[in-house]
Amino acid sequence: MTMPSASTEVGDTDALWIVYDGECPLCSRFSILYRAREVARKVNLVDARSQDPIVAEVRARGFDLDAGMVVKLGGHYYHGADAMGVMAVLGSDSTLFNRLNRAVFRHPRLARGLYPTLVRGRRL
Repeated sequence: MTMPSASTEVGDTDALWIVYDGECPLCSRFSILYRAREVARKVNLVDARSQDPIVAEVRARGFDLDAGMVVKLGGHYYHGADAMGVMAVLGSDSTLFNRLNRAVFRHPRLARGLYPTLVRGRRL
């Protein structure tokens, strides 16, 4: 897999965008940890409650941001457990957090089984 180049343009197909619920402590912590661990690319973290153009873009494509985060990479959109799976594959193995994330979310069935629990936890 080639690494995307650093970019902040919404239309740039090489950019990595993570649109998440900024008021969710779990989502925020996860996204911050993910960003802190990534050194090979620019990661664009966007609060789904903001007026950022990518939020409107994601909603226009029919993704329910109340049901899960969205990752946009290479012109493709991934929602919920699939978004976590993309992040797991792209994350480094340099930390325990990333190794655990990769171990769980790189397996689609396991990710789809666990992700709804994470979303319910967010609502608490």
